[in-house]
Amino acid sequence: MELHDVWFVLIAVLWTGYFFLEGFDFGVGVLTKLLARNRPEKRVLINTIGPVWDGNEVWLLTAGGATFAAFPEWYATLFSGFYLPLLVILVCLIVRGVAFEYRVKRPEESWQRNWETAIFWTSVIPAFLWGVAFGNIVHGVKIDRDLEYVGSVWDLLNPYALLGGLVTLTLFTFHGTVFTALKTVGEIRERARALALRVGLATAVLALVFLVWTQAHSGNGKSLVALVVAVAALVAALVANQAGREGWSFALSGVTIVAAVAMLFLTLFPNVMPSTLNADWSLTVTNASSSPYTLKIMTWLAVIATPVVLLYQGWTYWVFRKRIGTQHLADAAH
Repeated sequence: MELHDVWFVLIAVLWTGYFFLEGFDFGVGVLTKLLARNRPEKRVLINTIGPVWDGNEVWLLTAGGATFAAFPEWYATLFSGFYLPLLVILVCLIVRGVAFEYRVKRPEESWQRNWETAIFWTSVIPAFLWGVAFGNIVHGVKIDRDLEYVGSVWDLLNPYALLGGLVTLTLFTFHGTVFTALKTVGEIRERARALALRVGLATAVLALVFLVWTQAHSGNGKSLVALVVAVAALVAALVANQAGREGWSFALSGVTIVAAVAMLFLTLFPNVMPSTLNADWSLTVTNASSSPYTLKIMTWLAVIATPVVLLYQGWTYWVFRKRIGTQHLADAAH
């Protein structure tokens, strides 16, 4: 296997890790409006991800940096062609981080309510737009002979990509719901399990249509296996949720995300951005990659740094592994 193939796999792994971790992160943010009935319950939801949300975003930074270094042509075409939706995602992530920190800086109810509203919308919008972006990457966009995107932002809002956005939004919300059931106690836990069933069923319908559409458009034998695993894992996650096995349900919803993302990258390879104008103008792992020397240096750095990052993040989740409820909230300091 050539180094550019290895880095295509590594970038796929980074995006998979990001969607697995930030997926339940976004989902919990959505639940601040869908599940929480009062301010203490919103505090419980936010506290479930409070110690980990910023660490989850490291995977996005690493995926973006790895793409820039390993596939500069891919990075340049992607970020220039998808400039507006990626800018909106970036602004949302910035506002979301500020909202987590500033929400409790003042005691006024209106102040806290406004920041909680910001957390909701800055969870919904990126969760939807990531699906739109990857839907376009997989399905293909208008790339000319100079390997540049020549379409408009409206070309990105096609039916397939919009369906992809709905799939990621509902899948992340389901992932966040089972995470909430896993991390909480009391009434909020029971309501999270009930909501997970409804969201999961909607997710199953949308995901099945999207994945079958993807398979029919550009699938192969390997992607078909990934499709079957994704659907089976989602169904199993729903069954485990109904049985009150939140740990299994969360693990299986994570398998669903892993298998779905794997399917997208399996249908994409060896392209990284297919051209809908001419297949010969598509960006591939060969014509979009850096030099072999650059990839070699990056590989050694990844071998050294990746285990450290994984160990540290795993330790963080272990430290904050206990369930919480409204009875565990400290009295307001103000």
